[in-house]
Amino acid sequence: MTDSKPWPTELRLSKDRKRLTVTFDTGEAHEYSAEYLRVCSPSAEVQGHSPAQRKTVPGKMNVGILQLDPVGNYAVRIHFDDLHNTGIFSWDYFLKLANEREELWGGYLRELEEKGLSREPRR
Repeated sequence: MTDSKPWPTELRLSKDRKRLTVTFDTGEAHEYSAEYLRVCSPSAEVQGHSPAQRKTVPGKMNVGILQLDPVGNYAVRIHFDDLHNTGIFSWDYFLKLANEREELWGGYLRELEEKGLSREPRR
C-alpha cells in the first residue's frame, strides 16, 4: 500500500467550539477555525453546482460547531451553530483546506471586499 492516503486518527473540537483539529496517521495535524470551515463548506448551498454558482458567505466570524457526525468511513458532517449542516467534509477535503489555506482564505477575503461584505455578523 505505497499510495495510501493520509487517514484521520483524531478529530478534536476546542472547548469554545471555534476550532477543529484533525490529526492524520502521517503525524500531521491541522487546525481549522469554524469560520474557515463554514465559509468553505463543500455543500451545494455554498459551492453551488458549478464555479459560477459558488456563494460568498459573509458574517460568520463568530460561528461555532455544534456537533460532528461521521459519514461512513470517509467523511464527517459538521453541524454549525448557524444551523448549516449540509456539508460533507471528506478526509481529502480537509487536506485540501490545509494545503490551500492561503489561496482559499485570501480569495474569500478578497471576495468579501469586492462585494462590500464583512466577516462580522449582521446586527
